[in-house]
Amino acid sequence: MAKKPPLVPTHLLIGLIIAAVAGGGSGEGELDYKKLSGIIIPGFASTQLRAWSILDCPFSPLDFNPLDLVWLDTTKLLSAVNCWLKCMLLDPYNQTDHPDCKSRPDSGLSGITELDPGYITGGFSCLSPSIPCNAIMAVPYDWRLSPSMLEERDLYFHKLKLTFETAYKLRGGPSLVFAHSLGNHVFRYFLEWLKLEIAPKHYIQWLDQHIHAYFAVGAPLLGATETVEATLSGFTFGLPISEGTARLMFNSFSSSLWMMPFSKYCRSNSNYWKHFSGARHVGNHTYHCEDKEFQSNFSGWPTNLINIEIPSTRGFDAYPSITEIPQSNLSSMECGIPTQLSFSAREMSDGTFFKAIEDYDPDSKRLSYQLEKSYINDPVLNPLTPWDRPPIKNVFCIYGTDSKTKVGYYFAPSGKPYPDNWIITDIIYEFEGSLYSRSGNLIEGNPGATSGDETVPYNSLAWCKSWLGPKVNITRAPQSEHDGTDVQIELNVEHHHDEDVVANMTRSPKVKYITYYEDSESLPGKRTAVWELDKANHRNIVRSPVLMRELWLEMWHDVHPDAKSKFVTKAKRGPLRDDDCYWDYGKARCAWAEYCEYRYVFGDVHLGQSCRLKSTSTNQLLNYL
Repeated sequence: MAKKPPLVPTHLLIGLIIAAVAGGGSGEGELDYKKLSGIIIPGFASTQLRAWSILDCPFSPLDFNPLDLVWLDTTKLLSAVNCWLKCMLLDPYNQTDHPDCKSRPDSGLSGITELDPGYITGGFSCLSPSIPCNAIMAVPYDWRLSPSMLEERDLYFHKLKLTFETAYKLRGGPSLVFAHSLGNHVFRYFLEWLKLEIAPKHYIQWLDQHIHAYFAVGAPLLGATETVEATLSGFTFGLPISEGTARLMFNSFSSSLWMMPFSKYCRSNSNYWKHFSGARHVGNHTYHCEDKEFQSNFSGWPTNLINIEIPSTRGFDAYPSITEIPQSNLSSMECGIPTQLSFSAREMSDGTFFKAIEDYDPDSKRLSYQLEKSYINDPVLNPLTPWDRPPIKNVFCIYGTDSKTKVGYYFAPSGKPYPDNWIITDIIYEFEGSLYSRSGNLIEGNPGATSGDETVPYNSLAWCKSWLGPKVNITRAPQSEHDGTDVQIELNVEHHHDEDVVANMTRSPKVKYITYYEDSESLPGKRTAVWELDKANHRNIVRSPVLMRELWLEMWHDVHPDAKSKFVTKAKRGPLRDDDCYWDYGKARCAWAEYCEYRYVFGDVHLGQSCRLKSTSTNQLLNYL
């Protein structure tokens, strides 16, 4: 049986939103939980696609008919891979469908909860009579498209705006936005697009009215290194296809460049101010880099992203434009001898790398075209530039840390034809604040304070720390339930905008911590928080019961009329649900005896399941105000 791909379990992501929407207290505060809505923006490959045409598949009993699953139906993928690819591939230049097959994203919650029949069994239903069906909304999208094509072909951002406005009219209050991975880039583009749709004086008013909080989970704020691997050698996502086929498919999508790593020192001008002043936009964005980009190494990343061996058999004549090659690479080139070139994040996002390998890779011209058209010259925003804090009242940036994460690659010609013409000869990882390679070679670089979440490097995830103000409160607490003895707090820690802020706290190697960086003072009326979860995996972070608990508590705290602190206290975390109770084998009783008791219910299969709360958690919750 084929291995199922490690896609994002969005049914659990929905559970997080439900927890927040349902997590209100008694009494009428300024924010009424009964009026809240939850809006989910899924990540890359987390929306199912359906066929919108009839496709006859020769040599296979399975054809594609309208509304048949394309992404992801592993049965058809295995039995009719060529037909399946026709329904998945897009024209690399104009992003149109294959002449024989057309696919479109599914709509509603089912579009993100049923990626494969049986993978997530059953559809979404109202999980509680107290939670109306219209309280939770999903906004699936065709994750194969660039942001401009999402709007041009599907009017996606117009529909997203209507979703927020519909939720407000139905429920009478603002929404909680929960975005995962690429979904954060989608939301960022929406906020910039909205600036050009709404009169400037009404823009902030619209945001305050329609969005209460934004939860950015696993956001690749400066891009993801694995995009490089998918572009040059292919990334299968656990599917039963070859890496070459995966590369062919990935590079046909204009979204393949949306998560490309880029420099934190290079920016584009903003159309918003031209719109504000009434000036008409003419020409392309002005792209400029700070002096730090050229004074420091690696564009603010731990190391060079790509080290690639070029067969320089024709010397300098091999390059269509010698000015496109960095001087550091030119100095090491020798005519007739294979040369290793190195490229930073800036040289990836501004097209230098693709122009350098045009003579050696047929995909590079297509990718250069898409990079210029859909990103560098995008009329709304160049997404391959660092973003500032969204102008939303409450912003929570949440990600995993301390896992081995890829930060760089060594490539060489494989001797095989396209799409298998490159081979990875070495991989650079970051782990526990250091760099090392698969081969054991010494790596030159600037590792961060810790490592990323196995998919996105730490420097990209932690860019949201730049959204914090000059004084930050830091709290580190165990992820599991605790009595407060291991909670460490530092108040008013000094933070410089261009520097990372790190908790100077002790830690036990046997304990998984969650570290909170919180600021509610630097921007009046706004709160910014960064949550770092030890060992939380990028794709599975939404499975985390710790994240569900913290999200639920934060929203419960927000809507309670008697809340005194700006953020929920971390003094202790007692059991709040039956699931938090467990059996202590050392003491032969349920742990947390103050809160939990042994109470067997028919169907329990082990002692831990029979440990339940003695009473409701209402009184305990008052401790978190």
